[in-house]
Amino acid sequence: MNVFITGAAGFIGGSIATGLVRAGHRVTGLVRNAEQASELTALGIEPVIGTLDDSALLAEQARAADAVINAASSDHRGAVEALIDGLKGSNKVLLHTSGSSIVGDASGGHHSDEIYQENHLPQPTADKAARVAIDTLVLDAARQGVNSAVICNTLIYGHSLGVRRDSVQLPRLLKQARKSGVVRHVGPGQNIWSNVHIEDVVQLYTLALSRNVPGTFYFVESGEASFIDMTTAMAQALGLGQPQDWPLAEAEAEWGYEMANYGLGSNSRVRGRNARELLGWVPKRTSVVEWIRNEMV
Repeated sequence: MNVFITGAAGFIGGSIATGLVRAGHRVTGLVRNAEQASELTALGIEPVIGTLDDSALLAEQARAADAVINAASSDHRGAVEALIDGLKGSNKVLLHTSGSSIVGDASGGHHSDEIYQENHLPQPTADKAARVAIDTLVLDAARQGVNSAVICNTLIYGHSLGVRRDSVQLPRLLKQARKSGVVRHVGPGQNIWSNVHIEDVVQLYTLALSRNVPGTFYFVESGEASFIDMTTAMAQALGLGQPQDWPLAEAEAEWGYEMANYGLGSNSRVRGRNARELLGWVPKRTSVVEWIRNEMV
């Protein structure tokens, strides 16, 4: 299969692209510059230089491909519209990458018992309304002859399969700990996130290319953990003392509003049935705490 992937130089997109090449697919990847293009070429991925603002290029690549994976941005509506325009009426697969901060409660590191199902999503917060609207646009494309899906990843851990890039959340905790000598979490760190290993993520996307049911929303998770459990494991792996609570204002100064409030300070607890029941997805890695202790550093 000829697959076009946006974000092919990133952690998620690069890992997916590499996994697909290893599985025998032909992969074309959108990158921003010649340096990234060279990285992809070395991995057997055909680069296309451009940006998410190049609507004509995106539509052209979508029309030329057998399937499209958008792994560059969950928030760039113009890119999604261009990809859909290129795929309308083709019944080709479009897998759009979202993230489970759309159900995050920005709790400042406090615990919540709320767990969301794929058929039970809350009204989005003002911060996440635009992202949810894009997810809806993708799902609605199934009525326009696009075999579309939203793949809503949770906290992803593990090392990149392709280009050397970091995931979003845990590497920020690790970087701060190495810089300061203290592992910190937002507030009391009692907030919980569902999570999944990058190798299992790649497997899910691979399955969805051939088994997706048009208009399906997938939560991608294989376990959950509190941030205090993850930072405790990180402190052990680094040989540091016990992790420390960090007031939200100080966390925002280090990581910015979005990351401190949603990426590291919220609860995001979900359960995904669709990938298991519709795609036959069986995740192999189920403990982020064990990975932190044994493999992260």
